[in-house]
Parts: sequence; C-alpha cells; structure tokens
Amino acid sequence: MQEEQIFHGVVLSSAPSRDFDKRLSVLTKEQGKITVWASGAKKPGSPLMAATRNFVFGSFSVTKGRAGYNLRSVKVTEYFEEIALDLVNACYGSYLLELADAIAQENLEAEEMVNLVYLSLRAILNTKLPNELVRRVYELRMLLLNGEYTELPPLEASESCCYAWQYVLAAPLAKLYTFTLTEEVLAEFSKNVALLLREAFPYHFRSLDILKAL
Repeated sequence: MQEEQIFHGVVLSSAPSRDFDKRLSVLTKEQGKITVWASGAKKPGSPLMAATRNFVFGSFSVTKGRAGYNLRSVKVTEYFEEIALDLVNACYGSYLLELADAIAQENLEAEEMVNLVYLSLRAILNTKLPNELVRRVYELRMLLLNGEYTELPPLEASESCCYAWQYVLAAPLAKLYTFTLTEEVLAEFSKNVALLLREAFPYHFRSLDILKAL
C-alpha cells in the first residue's frame, strides 16, 4: 500500500477525466507543480467536488501513482469563492493561475510562488488596487522567481517607473501590494513588463482573450 504524502498548495487547473474523475494541476510548496488524479470528484455528493476547483488552497493528501499522484483528501484553507462573483476579477484571477501553470516546474520547491499566487488573488479582491497593477506586479515578480528579469525597465522609463520596478523586485511578499501608480506610470510600467514577459514566456492565455472581449 502506497504511503500517503501531504502537499500544501493551490489548484491551478481542473479538467474532467472519464465520467466522474478530475485531472488537477496543483502548485505545491514542497514539489512544485504536480499532476493529481481525483477519482470520483465529479460524483454528486463527493467530498472532493468543491475541494478540486480552481483557486482552492489547502493541504492535499495524496499517494504516488503511475502518472502523478492520486488524491485521497483535501483540507481546504481558502476557496476564493468571491473571485467568481465578478467576471473581470474571475478573468484576472484565472490568468494568475494560467501563468503559474505555464511557468512552474516539477520537482522544485515553490513556496514563494504559492505565497505569491495567494497574495495576488487577495490583491485582486482589494477594490483599492487596479487589477492591471496587480497583474503587472505579479508578472514581474514571477519573472524574478524564474531569473528572467532586468534590474531596471528594459525600455527608457521615468524615475517613478524605475522606482516601482525596483520596489517590486526587492519588496517582501507581504509588502508587495502596498502602493499604487498614476495612470501614466502604470501604462509605462505595464509596457515594460509586457515586453519582458513576451520574450521570456511567449505563451497564449485563454483568460486574457476573454478579458479583451469583455
């Protein structure tokens, strides 16, 4: 009998598998991104149904399988149900998960990335912060975690933009979302982050397509 292991993290994506099962991509502090198979999670009344949705944070009890891990139980610490109540917030939140899913690697500790996803989802729910600012700060910090960053903006930038750039790179995670920018500086900041991101991770994100169509 396989020994159970407990991983702490967040469900990045959830897809149907066969009639009643789900295939999850889970970002964990201990092992980075892992594939988790949730047997019977789609059955009505299953205790795994709500715990295997996107955005769920918790402790995942699993056993090793042939093609990933088999889910036994989940102790949920946060569902982030509020994000789904607003379509724009849901799109931005889904993008954060998509980007993490694209960037995260297997068999590498990812505690800071898990914490970054959590704090960024919290920031989306903060009505005082523009979603575009949260997105760009998140992207730049993700680039930092993957070593794909520059110390200063790659394009010529104002002093305010340069200061914000260096702050995002150096600030403790808990202090990451404690500032705002004027519209002009945010546009400048966004342009520079977008350039770096395209060069480092030229992926297509479905959530951004939906956001543009709104």
